[in-house]
This record gives sequence, C-alpha cells and structure tokens, in this order.
Amino acid sequence: MHLNDNPSNSGNRETATPPIECQHLWKIFGEVTPDQLKEIQSGTLSKAQVQERFGCVVGVADASFQVYPSEIFCVMGLSGSGKSTLIRHINRLIEPTAGRLSVYGKDILELDPQQLRDLRSSKIGMVFQNMALMPHRSVVGNVAFGLELRKMDKRRRVERAREVLQMVDLADWGDAYPEELSGGMQQRVGLARALASDPDILLMDEPFSALDPLIRRQLQDYFLDLSKITKKTTVFITHDLDEAIRLGSRIAIMKDGALIQIGAPDQIITQPADAYVADFVSGISRLKLIYAHSIYQRPEEVSSELEYQIDDLPSADADANLDQLVDLLVEHNKPIKVVEDGRTIGVITRRRLLQSIQGKETKES
Repeated sequence: MHLNDNPSNSGNRETATPPIECQHLWKIFGEVTPDQLKEIQSGTLSKAQVQERFGCVVGVADASFQVYPSEIFCVMGLSGSGKSTLIRHINRLIEPTAGRLSVYGKDILELDPQQLRDLRSSKIGMVFQNMALMPHRSVVGNVAFGLELRKMDKRRRVERAREVLQMVDLADWGDAYPEELSGGMQQRVGLARALASDPDILLMDEPFSALDPLIRRQLQDYFLDLSKITKKTTVFITHDLDEAIRLGSRIAIMKDGALIQIGAPDQIITQPADAYVADFVSGISRLKLIYAHSIYQRPEEVSSELEYQIDDLPSADADANLDQLVDLLVEHNKPIKVVEDGRTIGVITRRRLLQSIQGKETKES
C-alpha cells in the first residue's frame, strides 16, 4: 500500500484529534479460525486465494486512514473493491473482523447498543444511493423522521425540517410527496434528512450515481457549495474518478478490499502508486487538476535553459492549474516563475509545461 498523503497540505490538521481514524481494519465475510485469520493478515494470500482456501471473502484488508475536520474524503474503486463495506464500518452497520475504528478519539467498537444509537442519530448522518423515502409521508415528514425517532416534539422537528429544506433549496416543496419530485430533488431530500440532526460527520455512499449526467454534475456543484457552508466532515463513496477528483480534498483508491493509495487529487494523478492506479487515472484530463506547486523546478535546476532574468518572467500563483499556465505561456511566450506568499519558489519552463500536460513530469519531492 502506498499512501502518499502530504500533511503539509493539511495545515494543523495532524495536531487535532481526527473525526475518523481507522487502524488496520479487516472484514472477512465467512467463518475463519484464529490461525486462518492470522494467515490472511500476513498478506501472503490474494483475495482469490483466501476464497479458494477458506471459503471466505475479504471485504476490507488492513485499512488504515484518517479523515480530517471538514474535508471531503473520497473513497473510490471498481464494483467489489470494498468501498461500501468500508464506509459501513464507520457507523458500525457492519462489524469488523479485526482492527480499530475511532470517531473523535472514541473506539466505536466499545460502544454499547444505546451509545451506538446515539452516535448514529446525533453524530453521523448517512446518505445512500437509494433514498428509500417513505411515499406516505410528505417531504417534511421524511426529513423529520429521524428527529421523531429521537422523541423531539412535533413543532421543533417540523421547524428543523423546514430549516434544512431551505438549505437544500426545497423550501417550497415541504408539503409535497416523494412521487411529485424529480430524482435530483429526492436526492436533496435524502441529504436534508441526513443534515436534520446536525451531524458532525456525513457518510455518502454513491449518492449521485443513479442520476443523469447533467443532474449529477449539478448536484456535485450544489454539494460543494453546501459543504463550504456546513463544514461537515464527509466520507464520500464513488466509483467515478471524475466525481472523486471534483469533490475530494483527498482520494483513497481501493482494490480487492485494500487501500492502494491515498492522496490529494493532483498527487494521485502525478504520483500513481502502481500500474493499477496509473491505468485508473490515464484517461483523466490534467489541465484543471495539476497545479504549479506540483511541477515547478528550482531556479538553479533550470538556469541553463533560461534566456531571461527570473525577475523579468511572468508570474503565476502556486495554485494556478495547467490550463491557466498555458494561457500565461501563450500570452508572454516566456517561462513562468511560480510565486507563493510573495516569494518566488520555482520556475516552469516551456518544456516542463508540455511534459506535465503529457504526464511526463518528474518533479522531485
């Protein structure tokens, strides 16, 4: 497993208790003896070999990660990779075979049934691909259902339901019924239902995958805007790399139950951990995903290529993407100096920019 997460991009996140921390989590579907589990955990057997030898299926294999406050942590992989199994451990809809999973520093495997219900109703909200809205209840009734289970009085829960419907731009639809809503609107009702209890954490399991492409993209934009306002810590499951890159602060790629790589979108694109990840990202346009801070070279590395003084070069912010850098190069026809906090940190030559568009840059860390 290659987890090239870069803590320097995370501010002081590493100094705080992470909302979610998973340590060496395993889920084996089927009965295994302690000796068999030990052999599986040794890593000498593939998923197919485990199934052939022991008649068991590896759902999650030795998963370790942290989710930082307010970030959107995308877990992606092909069907059967284990991503939905993984997310269901976070609120213990699935019990792990081994490992530890903490929410705000508390091992949730130690929670008794009542504590677990409290966690699910107040700290963690979940949004599924299938909203399973109750057809006999109005939109307000669906959104308020979780609050009803918590014994909140009717007036307060209806007020809260209407507040979150306002947040998801469905204020005028509170008295309608699910059958009167489009698929995208129903998905927003599901999101409102998850937000109604004001959870600290959102778990989203492929919530937009069943929608038409245009509606899906609109909801992605909508969710990003909403995330900036609510600042919820989110684990977002998807099988769509484009979606993961659009939404994710960081991306975790899974295969056969294992986390292959974790990193920011540009890290995943420029530094794939292995041939599997490289193949996964090979069809992605790099123009809006790769940034100047990922590809610049130190001035002394390219001094022999420069025909101009660095002070005379056009400047770009370290967060400028390839598309913006191309525009700058076309306008000035010169190499570009990269500036961060008012200080020149590097240079991007014409050759370097073209190599980066092709995916052939080799920036040293």
